[in-house]
Amino acid sequence: MNNFKKIGMTALAASLVSTSVFAGEVTVAGSASMTVEGYSSAADLSAGKGFSMGNQLTFTGGGELDNGMTVGISFVLDQGDNETDTAAGAALAPFDSHSVSISSDALGKITMHGEGGSSAQAALDTTAAGDIWDTFDGTTTGTTVSTSASGADILVYALPTMMDDLAISASYSPQQAGAASSTAFGATYSGIEGLSVSYGKGDAETGVSTTEADATTMKASYAYSSFTLAWSNNDYQTAVANEDQETTSYKLSYTVSDAISISYGQDTIDLENDGQDAEFEEISASYTSGGMTVTATQASSTDALHGTTDLEDRDYWSLGLAFAF
Repeated sequence: MNNFKKIGMTALAASLVSTSVFAGEVTVAGSASMTVEGYSSAADLSAGKGFSMGNQLTFTGGGELDNGMTVGISFVLDQGDNETDTAAGAALAPFDSHSVSISSDALGKITMHGEGGSSAQAALDTTAAGDIWDTFDGTTTGTTVSTSASGADILVYALPTMMDDLAISASYSPQQAGAASSTAFGATYSGIEGLSVSYGKGDAETGVSTTEADATTMKASYAYSSFTLAWSNNDYQTAVANEDQETTSYKLSYTVSDAISISYGQDTIDLENDGQDAEFEEISASYTSGGMTVTATQASSTDALHGTTDLEDRDYWSLGLAFAF
């Protein structure tokens, strides 16, 4: 996840639909990173060892209309990262996630995600340990964590504040090629000092046979002094044979100082009709100074493919340097 330090840039935004011209503001946030990483086998990703980089600009803007409502926009330049548009050449385009929102204190906030959005449940489904499984998913056709709708053309509604420290949202994804419509909701409560609890649930219907699936996410974290303990459970149930899945995760973090932190986490994935759970462990340390963060990571996987190949168990390490500006 990128941490952005925003740089303001005043702009005059044009009218939307039939509203009059209004004064708005656009902020630009940037990030860049360099990483060297290695896997335990040359048969794995990047032939065992490789370099990678990242760079991204996020434009965020908005302003208040004459009727008192606020309109916001978000647009990312990131060389088609996570691009869901299947048109020829779309993945090579510099454009990525983008959205438009309308909000007010009385009505809440409605956001239309043209690309890069998540359902109210999928927005919560990152495991407590930070999706360690995803580090190894790229090495082969290994296990992925299933969720409700995410991607393009999703409408998300954040309800207005009904209770202090309680945030509730709902989402709708219309019928698209290869999938029927889906709905989801999510809630997060943070009214107790140091404690955050979240619950999300979503449904989906996939394919021409409209096979039903349900995804449920539960998360909790508690921070005390320099320690933070987090736990999560993602449960995916479907009528498709051998596709049910449950992912349990936890993470313990220790803040050594304002600049240094270390953590240990674990993801465990239980697939239907599989005799052994896939387990992923990771220990990491980070140092932050100004807008620069240095990270070191060591991870390992067990039964990552839910099979018997020699790639079941493997190790991973990485050194990274990230900048926010």
